[in-house]
Amino acid sequence: MKNKIGIIGGSGLGKLNLFKNYKEITINSEYGSASSPLICGTIDDVEVVILARHGREHTIPPSQVNYRANIMALKEAGCTHIIATTACGSLREEIMMGDYVILDQFIDFAKNRKNTFFEKFEPGEAKHEPMADSFDEYLRGILIKAAAALNVKFHKTGTVITIEGPRFSSRAESKMFRMWGGDVINMTVATETILAKEAHIPYAAIALSTDYDCWKEDVESVSWEAVFENFNKSLPVMTDILLKAIKLI
Repeated sequence: MKNKIGIIGGSGLGKLNLFKNYKEITINSEYGSASSPLICGTIDDVEVVILARHGREHTIPPSQVNYRANIMALKEAGCTHIIATTACGSLREEIMMGDYVILDQFIDFAKNRKNTFFEKFEPGEAKHEPMADSFDEYLRGILIKAAAALNVKFHKTGTVITIEGPRFSSRAESKMFRMWGGDVINMTVATETILAKEAHIPYAAIALSTDYDCWKEDVESVSWEAVFENFNKSLPVMTDILLKAIKLI
């Protein structure tokens, strides 16, 4: 089967003149509408589908994203792999602002969202998806190769804490998450990888450190303005990593 790569997040690819056979499609699954129409086309003869998780104008808060509809839309579009991009706060001194992290574990601290497709079990058919290896190792390896080839500063592993949002953490929470073993923090990724695993679509995520959350008291605490500015500065490099990864899959 030919690969078809789904990309979730504000990667910038959709705004570039990279696509051949460009088209947009809207998929309404049994779980509702995805956050945005899907941008579809080919890049270097690889089929690519882009979905903006917060909507094209970033109007959907993380607590209100229909994650099930998003993952199912990519599945119904025929995606064989999913790569997600995300901004994150660093919970470690060694993960500096501007560093990339290829996530390998999550801690799910989101509280009020639907994070499973299994709303009921048929008799004798209980579904309990293993999550020990949270992200797909093959795709993680591809992202590591892509980042290394471009000589950017990155970390090969990292545990992401996913919180509900849209608020940021309190300082006490931020310090607690460090004690739990979290390396970075965001509001989306754990939910996506859980659902992608249930949908049997290989999923990996590359996170950009945009801030130090609020545990580090000698720097300014996280703000949306800083996250937005720092992530947008990274878009050219993030786009290059994705383009490299697409060729390697």
